[in-house]
Amino acid sequence: MHSSPFFLRDVAGFLGGYYAFIAAMNGICALVLWRRRNQPGWAVVWAVVAGVMMVLASLALSASPRFVPSLPSGVRGLVNTLSGPVLYTVGTLALFTLLFVFRRFFVQPMVAWTIFNLALVVMGLSMADANFAAIVMKPDNVPIVGLVFLLAFFTWVATKQAVVNDDRIARGEPPMEKLDDEKVLVWPDLVYTELICMVAVSALLLLWAIVLPAPLEEPASSVKTPNPSKAPWYFLGLQEMLVYFDPWYAGVVLPSLVIFGLMAMPYLDFNKRGNGYYSIAERKFAYLTFQFGFLVLWITLIILGTFLRGPNWNFYGPFEYWTPYKVEVLNNVDLNQMFWVNLLDQPLPRAPSGASALTQFLTVLKREAPGLILLGAYLVVLPPLLAVTVFRGYFAKMGFVRYMVMANLMLLMLSLPLKMILRWTLNLKYIVSIPELSLNF
Repeated sequence: MHSSPFFLRDVAGFLGGYYAFIAAMNGICALVLWRRRNQPGWAVVWAVVAGVMMVLASLALSASPRFVPSLPSGVRGLVNTLSGPVLYTVGTLALFTLLFVFRRFFVQPMVAWTIFNLALVVMGLSMADANFAAIVMKPDNVPIVGLVFLLAFFTWVATKQAVVNDDRIARGEPPMEKLDDEKVLVWPDLVYTELICMVAVSALLLLWAIVLPAPLEEPASSVKTPNPSKAPWYFLGLQEMLVYFDPWYAGVVLPSLVIFGLMAMPYLDFNKRGNGYYSIAERKFAYLTFQFGFLVLWITLIILGTFLRGPNWNFYGPFEYWTPYKVEVLNNVDLNQMFWVNLLDQPLPRAPSGASALTQFLTVLKREAPGLILLGAYLVVLPPLLAVTVFRGYFAKMGFVRYMVMANLMLLMLSLPLKMILRWTLNLKYIVSIPELSLNF
């Protein structure tokens, strides 16, 4: 489905208001920089940007749909061609690394404001595509778009504060939180603030409900299943994990480990620095572990499941039409087949008919020996090996029990990206496959 003139005519009013909003936002920014910040150079830059946005708004509101600004069709086709779960995951990991390494550059207000404007403009140009707009402007997905921008904003605020504190600590000065350490009374200060926030949020939700109708559908029916059938947005990360793991692990074990890990974190943490104030330099390991688990292994999976997983849970490019007839050929194999059949050119070990339970058990152990040995090396051998090499200092400070809990939680967290890589590169479905017990990993 391509962007027809009828679609462009329908979306022109929205895009006109969208670009006008960006223009007003940058106009206010230019005024603040000119009058309050005494930065005339940046004020001129953002005034020019506001003018360009007003031109885009005028083009979108013009009588002819062909003047509606949009991304070139070649760019959209290239994005769809390059899109895929491998590039998406590797790209998000590379972006996370880039933002961490060069965080002092990205926390600068003008740099962040530039990136924010570029993101808004690219989204506006993309919404002139009917396929992109059908997904992003769906009432169910509009809040997710807002949450993505809010998450980026609050992550930037926290990172900026951490960079400022790290610089102050390096100079021997106290962090910013210690400068204003006065106690605030719950009544009336805090209660008044909460009351104002409650009224503002209620007004926003009321306006939202009037402007954007609730996405109510027909009553659920067992004879008509939606395609794709998706969980609520906050469970889409778990639904994506079902592509790579069995339900017992992706839906029960992993969520339980997340809860257990959050409960155990205060007892595992031996670093007393960074309590009560933002800091990255003093808590790099904890910061990277949490941000990797939260942003890379959770938020990006939610975005993937919301905007890029279509009918039959196939992966679709941002500008690709969601057709239920798309077929992706998969040739997944288990590790036991790769070892016995492909490597040793032998059939899978099978117990003879009528064999005793002990014989059947030993046959299953022999068949799954490669996977069991690999899992044992990963979960049993690797933690002590890391304790005497990479994590020697952590092992000395944490002790045996706390270190083993921390190491195994971290390795179980890393099992998700490792299994994803094995699925993409080797078409590996299960490392251990025991259908006799409905146990697969």
